[in-house]
Amino acid sequence: MIVTVTANPSLDRTIEVDRLRRGEVQRAVGDRVDPGGKGVNVSRALVANGHATRAVLISGGHAGTELLDLLAEAGVPIIEVPVSQGVRSNLTLAEADGTVTKLNEAGPVLRAEEIEELLDAAIAAPPNYALQTPSSSIDRPTAWIAGCGSLPPGVGADFYALLVDRARETGAATVIDTSGAALEACLASRPDLVKPNLEELAEAAHTPITTLGDAVAAAEALREAGAGAVLASLGAEGAILVDDAGVWHARAPLAGPVASTVGAGDAALAGFLAAGGHGPDALAAAVAWGTAAVALPGSVMPGPKDIDLSAVQVVRDPDADHVLSSPEAS
Repeated sequence: MIVTVTANPSLDRTIEVDRLRRGEVQRAVGDRVDPGGKGVNVSRALVANGHATRAVLISGGHAGTELLDLLAEAGVPIIEVPVSQGVRSNLTLAEADGTVTKLNEAGPVLRAEEIEELLDAAIAAPPNYALQTPSSSIDRPTAWIAGCGSLPPGVGADFYALLVDRARETGAATVIDTSGAALEACLASRPDLVKPNLEELAEAAHTPITTLGDAVAAAEALREAGAGAVLASLGAEGAILVDDAGVWHARAPLAGPVASTVGAGDAALAGFLAAGGHGPDALAAAVAWGTAAVALPGSVMPGPKDIDLSAVQVVRDPDADHVLSSPEAS
């Protein structure tokens, strides 16, 4: 079971144009509306590939109602935490050459009691493994709690740290996919995994990253600060995994043009967890799912027919001097 926690979900509208011309009136060539938020996307990708998940998220307002309806249509199991203000609506402008411009609202202001209800719902969602005896303990957790995305106004940077602390008591493993102060604050609580993209990794480690060696060193810095493992998505360069067993780099060629990078990192995390949540095989799955996502419009999550695991190349102890290209889909 993989439980996702989205404190700041959204209704995501994508408008496709041939080329964005600022200050002009122009017609869209396509549009779509998708349920959004990083944890929501992870659950959508898992459902699309037949994996068990529950999406814990706040709801409120007209956008929240439409968001829940879309998730129900997609067959995503939902644990809803109603809040007094409406969830946000985000707009993505996608150009024909692959350029993506996102306009994201801040989200609703949550009250203290609403934050507590969200944490309670997250902890109650997965099966409880804390009662296992040592003789029946499992080598790897069969439940994950994934705290994903930005935090709305009113939610302190320690939200994910609190989530990790409480999840530990259930026997579930934790993964945190966020940025900025929230990422740094959660490290002291020792999450099992964190999943930054290249920018977020550099920011959290307080160091510029230009090579694979830089990225690995930054990941090690996050592990020294408390993260058990680091899965860092590198856009077109694939992803790295740094954990107790070593360092791996995986990448896959794009089969066609980039349709949208929105949600590609979320698809990658879903693939990693679906494949067991550790080791090079899970890293290969992460890159395969993330690569498949960028070929799809908006924030459409890939299904089995979209994912090509055979195209992924995984290398242990990669060339530290390899210069990274600009990130695109992380």
